[in-house]
Amino acid sequence: MDLDNDLDASTPCTVARRSSVAQGRALLSIWEKAFAISRHGQYSDDSLEAVTCIETFAKDMKIAALSQDVVTVNGHMAPIWGVVCLALGLNLEEVGYLFLLNHVKAVLSAAVRASVMGPYMSHSILASEQLQTLVKKSLEAVWFLQPEDAGQVVPALDLWLGRHELLYSRIFNS
Repeated sequence: MDLDNDLDASTPCTVARRSSVAQGRALLSIWEKAFAISRHGQYSDDSLEAVTCIETFAKDMKIAALSQDVVTVNGHMAPIWGVVCLALGLNLEEVGYLFLLNHVKAVLSAAVRASVMGPYMSHSILASEQLQTLVKKSLEAVWFLQPEDAGQVVPALDLWLGRHELLYSRIFNS
């Protein structure tokens, strides 16, 4: 929960924050409705600890949703992703690689929707050895960073993204 709270505090852009929380809560819902049932009773010690963490987190989120007090549990995507992957038995290297690869897929999907490139170009990039190497090198570059050292500050970009939902015509309605 500390990482979720830190992520919430370090995300000044309301659009990015809302998106991260929506994705995290959706992943938590998928865990509860699909993965937890299919994996019932098939846990290692590390996975069992992660499952307990997910269940506690989900319970705290439900309690926070009913409360009128200040929200103490947010449900950002990154921490929920990590604990769900651990509960599914993935190792840390696989979790990091998949997280970055999913981000690349999201960026390429946005490029296709914006007609910057076509779907075949997008798929060729995803299947390329260059991308695999880039993702692996990116992970190596930041692997030993502590969470408090992992952020970056781009105020102009935060302002630009934060104003996106107020535009008359938006590229994406998310």
